[in-house]
Amino acid sequence: MSESPVKLAWEPQIQPEHGALTALLLADARLPIGGHTRSGSLEPALAAGVDDIPSFINLHLRTVVRTDAGTAVVARRHALAGLPLEPVLDAWRARTPSAALRADAEIVGAALVRLASRIWQLVPLPANPPGALVLGAIAAATGIDAADIARVVAYDAVQTITSAALKLRPGDPLEVVGWTLAAFPAIASVVSASADIVTPDQIPARSAPHLESYAEAHTTTMRRLFRA
Repeated sequence: MSESPVKLAWEPQIQPEHGALTALLLADARLPIGGHTRSGSLEPALAAGVDDIPSFINLHLRTVVRTDAGTAVVARRHALAGLPLEPVLDAWRARTPSAALRADAEIVGAALVRLASRIWQLVPLPANPPGALVLGAIAAATGIDAADIARVVAYDAVQTITSAALKLRPGDPLEVVGWTLAAFPAIASVVSASADIVTPDQIPARSAPHLESYAEAHTTTMRRLFRA
């Protein structure tokens, strides 16, 4: 049974010039989309013996995040142009061979749809969209530019991993903040490589066999703290 829409007690006044503020909202770890249940595959990576978390973050940014950021940017462009989003979805799926990573991204997408449908008027979305595609649609509806939505995707990926690290391997939170700061140049590289992407075929296909194997192994792990 589908969830009945809930009428808000207020009407959001989102203007195009508010796009940068909306990007900050989407990057906030307190956004109620279940981000606390994910580790960005860090949990299975640690179980497999990975010890260098900053290097793991950089690997994530060079591979999975590049694909997701490109997907968000192209989804935004398609939504603004009134083009269907199904080709964007097909391109993302073709570039995300891991069933576990696809399933996790679709769970995030469902949570974002639930949130966005109560606040913004989005273009029609394909069934089971990943979080990156939904973020692109939100960007189109709220005035977030291409660079900012790519930045949201990359920053959220880093914060997902670093937040999980404090639960999986407790240490000095200030050191973890340092990992985030150290990732800024790599985040900037993601943004510069993604912001001008126009068509689905231009979305990067960055192979990440290690991340994929970690994600797949995690689906069969009985004792785990995070869903993914």
